[in-house]
Amino acid sequence: MNAEIITIGTELLLGDILDTNSRVIAQSLREAGVDLFRTTSIGDNAARIAEAIREAAARSVVVITTGGLGPTVDDPTRQAAADAFGVGLEFHESLWQEIQDRFARFSRTPTENNRQQAYLPEGAVAIHNPVGTAPGFIFEGASSVVIALPGVPAEMSWLLEREVLPYLARRFGFAESLQARVLHTAGVGESWVDERVQDLETMAHPTVGILAHPGRVDVRIVAKGATPEAALAVISPVEAEIRRRLGEAVFGADSDRLETVTLAAFASRGWRLASLEAGTNGALAAALSAAGNGWAGGMVLAGTDLGEDRAQWMTSLGAEALLAVGLSQSGRRAEVAIRLRAPEIREDWTRKYGGALLNAAAWAVAIALDLARRRLV
Repeated sequence: MNAEIITIGTELLLGDILDTNSRVIAQSLREAGVDLFRTTSIGDNAARIAEAIREAAARSVVVITTGGLGPTVDDPTRQAAADAFGVGLEFHESLWQEIQDRFARFSRTPTENNRQQAYLPEGAVAIHNPVGTAPGFIFEGASSVVIALPGVPAEMSWLLEREVLPYLARRFGFAESLQARVLHTAGVGESWVDERVQDLETMAHPTVGILAHPGRVDVRIVAKGATPEAALAVISPVEAEIRRRLGEAVFGADSDRLETVTLAAFASRGWRLASLEAGTNGALAAALSAAGNGWAGGMVLAGTDLGEDRAQWMTSLGAEALLAVGLSQSGRRAEVAIRLRAPEIREDWTRKYGGALLNAAAWAVAIALDLARRRLV
């Protein structure tokens, strides 16, 4: 069974808001063993939405849309879905009553344009929305099903988990489970990783892919199985082989974060870490402050020069270790100077960077955290 996602809203195309719905839906479909083939974003234009729905329904068994179910003129999903299948809209008195009841709970009265939210394409089944005013709907075609959900992320997630996934399980059954493991590496480049695992990337099952970030590279392994356990059993030997080939470049998997792993390495020695940075706009402090316990505090300097060692300042914070990052740029290139100070440890490194300068600070932070992690483990 394959699926497509269509996100609806001109605000998405203008970049006014970030599409988080596709990610949530994609992850849920993956866990259910449904292959997601395509995602599409469309503005608030009924004709273009109808065309996108028709095309998606011709290719895929499941089409999930988000957005365009509100009460305003620029919420055209209901009409577009009806047009896509050549049917009209019909009024559902029960939906209108639910909308009125919800407004009443907040001592409000719905306006007449809220009434249009009670219209659904003829033949569609309502998805009742107890957490919002916009009901969704399910329209079953000859060879596909279109599921329309609200665009508000909290409402969409609630209905997806409690209504849509159970419906898909009843309607189609989930014969397989799709599982993924993401290995995280740092301090190495995409080409370095690819050179070592490229033969695994050609396998049909499980599939192996690479995704690069500034200073970090992810290796994703995806497999199907009759059960989640069976799928993970397919992943396990491939994961072990990739870890063997990439060695200490691998710092974690799935939800592990480099800053958290690095802080844990300091904590394992009984040390709290202070940070000092220049030329990074506070990127190191931002990363460490969100990583949990173990960070004693930090200082962000103006300019790009770290200046002298600050052992006394570090001690005043109650920190036993200091990680300092100084990023300087010249033309289209950047260079980072890194210091690690801790009991019986005094390390200094420099690294050059030739990528997009927009990513230089994130790269510098990743390199510094990784060098400290490798030194401590």
